[in-house]
Amino acid sequence: METQRQKKIGGVIQKDIADILQRAATDGGLKGTLLSVSKVSVTSDLSIAKIYVSIFPATKGKELMEGIKSNQPMIKHELAQRTRHQLRRVPELLFFLDDSLEYIDGIEKSLKGEENPVKNPDLLEKRKKS
Repeated sequence: METQRQKKIGGVIQKDIADILQRAATDGGLKGTLLSVSKVSVTSDLSIAKIYVSIFPATKGKELMEGIKSNQPMIKHELAQRTRHQLRRVPELLFFLDDSLEYIDGIEKSLKGEENPVKNPDLLEKRKKS
């Protein structure tokens, strides 16, 4: 159960990280790419923040996540500059790719009958979450 403090810090980090990532994407020449921070969860001691990033289109997801992870110190520094009056210490940032939109899309396709696993059992293997 998250405390009010954890939720508040998570909200501040979510808003600022989303702005930082979107600005970096547009400055880097990725005009057609949408980056959004879907969730931020902060540990109880406020030392680690898990940041779930949703990327559209999904084909560029892994490539962009590698770029985000390689620029993590720069992102943390920018976040520290933005939150210096709100946070004493910026938590360690851990970035994860949020693929829930793709998962939901797969479920919708199955429900509409486009990919019926009963008629084609080979589809079941690609649906399993790893």
